[in-house]
Amino acid sequence: AAGGRALRWANGRAPARGLRVSPRARIAMPSWVIDRYGSNEVLRFTREMMFPIIHFPNEVIIKVHAASLNPIDLSMRSGYGATALNMKRDPLKIKTGETEFPLTLGRDVSGVVMECGLGVSYFKPGDEVWAAIPPWKQGTLSEFVVASGNEVSFKPKCLSHTEAAALPYVGLTAWSALNQVGGLNQSNCSGKRILILGASGGVGTFAVQLMKAWDAHVTAVCSHDASTLVKKLGADDVIDYKSGNLEEQLKTLPLFDFILDNVGGSTEKWALDLLKKWSGATYVTLVTPFLINMDKLGVADGMLQTGVTIGSKTLKHLLKGVHYRWAFFMPSGPSLDEIAELVDSGKIQPVIDEVFSFSEVPEAFLKLEGGHARGKTVINVISRQ
Repeated sequence: AAGGRALRWANGRAPARGLRVSPRARIAMPSWVIDRYGSNEVLRFTREMMFPIIHFPNEVIIKVHAASLNPIDLSMRSGYGATALNMKRDPLKIKTGETEFPLTLGRDVSGVVMECGLGVSYFKPGDEVWAAIPPWKQGTLSEFVVASGNEVSFKPKCLSHTEAAALPYVGLTAWSALNQVGGLNQSNCSGKRILILGASGGVGTFAVQLMKAWDAHVTAVCSHDASTLVKKLGADDVIDYKSGNLEEQLKTLPLFDFILDNVGGSTEKWALDLLKKWSGATYVTLVTPFLINMDKLGVADGMLQTGVTIGSKTLKHLLKGVHYRWAFFMPSGPSLDEIAELVDSGKIQPVIDEVFSFSEVPEAFLKLEGGHARGKTVINVISRQ
């Protein structure tokens, strides 16, 4: 990880990989799992989920205090992305059958380090941390979860675990789109005109705050009932997509330097026309066919189709004077370090729609399934936060 923040090896050398079992006499833990793909009825509570084991020297076990739900949890519950995720879980096809089950969903975690692998010196048991666990790993709707040290960061001091659990996945997704793919940062955003489509969800509310923290001019698109929230987060202009033809409303505004699209669908057919031509202006979408292609066509053909699609779209729009990009969630402890600094300085705050107890996980999924959330749906795994 950047700057040697996460992994520091003794004598500058990594110890040999080895299996390390927790010294505590724990073999099972409470967890919400699925045994097959489907709708909400596939969720099952068990007290017999296998306790996580440190397999690699850079891993830590975290006691989960709070987790949260994201749209990807709904999609994964239904089997979305299973082909690609199973390839990542078992790339050499060592195991047979449906190796992902029982599968624990949930990507966000805020909690306390319980145990560290032999190669972890940046964290120690008792540290309060947060993380976003990649979707190919067992999730956070459990009493404990294992994570790589370079996926973990110290929790912002100003937030409770409940508040902190609302940020990692959406924060890293927005960070990936805006900073790592879009090239935006604190030093080059001042005065830039940014358009955020789908500004009232988890990624959108984070993106609005990040862009304002970096001194950009932000135009946010959301429904009228979310406009007060989005304005409170700092958006300069708020457009109600229900109040008329959205394309025509946006065409009345000056052209943009950057567009973040959380909506997808037909939006990209016209949204790129809102960018300044031949100025380095960029459109980044988080709605891509990558996993769908692999589910439908298999790994090889799906990757081929995806490559053809992104290549042709990139070239098409480059010839028109704008950049077209896809972005994805990327786990990163170093990026969470930077986000934590912004949170502790008061520039970014969590936006929570509703908090549920650990026994209410099915109800939390139904809430998320209903759509139109204003921020995040959080699960308190430990009742008092």
